Amino acid sequence: MEKGDRSGAKRLKRCWGDGDELLAAYHDREWGLPLHDDGKLFEFLVLEGMQAGLSWNTILRKRENFRKAFHEFDVERVARYGEKEVARLLADASIIRNRLKVRAAVENARRFLEVRKEFGTFDRYIWEFVDGKPIQNRLRALSELPAHTPLSDRISVDLKARGFRFVGSTIVYAHMQATGMVNDHLMSCYRHRELA
Repeated sequence: MEKGDRSGAKRLKRCWGDGDELLAAYHDREWGLPLHDDGKLFEFLVLEGMQAGLSWNTILRKRENFRKAFHEFDVERVARYGEKEVARLLADASIIRNRLKVRAAVENARRFLEVRKEFGTFDRYIWEFVDGKPIQNRLRALSELPAHTPLSDRISVDLKARGFRFVGSTIVYAHMQATGMVNDHLMSCYRHRELA
């Protein structure tokens, strides 16, 4: 038992997120966990695009607002958004009101459905890039975390060729980390072992 801890529970070592309850919960329950649900994959695609130029903490704090604004990330519904819905989103101060990012989210929903039609699921399409298994990195320091990789470069090129927007290699790599296509928890982090 650590000093000051009366519960008897040992404090788990995280690679990041300590000191912020929301970030710690995201680190512990979501980041790096292999995700195979199309709805959640679409949610992360939108959120990662919205994050461009901002901190992930900003996006996490607005996540529930995004869920409400984008109808729980119902991809079929978002794909049908017209100018009225885009205007509604741009007037919503509780989310990121960037015209290019909002329009990209709507366009990406349409492209997402095209990929689903071609491959059966978006999950099947995106996970083919890693042969269906998470890449297990063995990082020792946060300074070793790459912003992008040759694989994220390749995925980005493929997504852009299919008409997706806001899917540069850095955004794609963040998506890969978030959805567990790559395990970038540090070796010293308890989640690395759990997800290995």
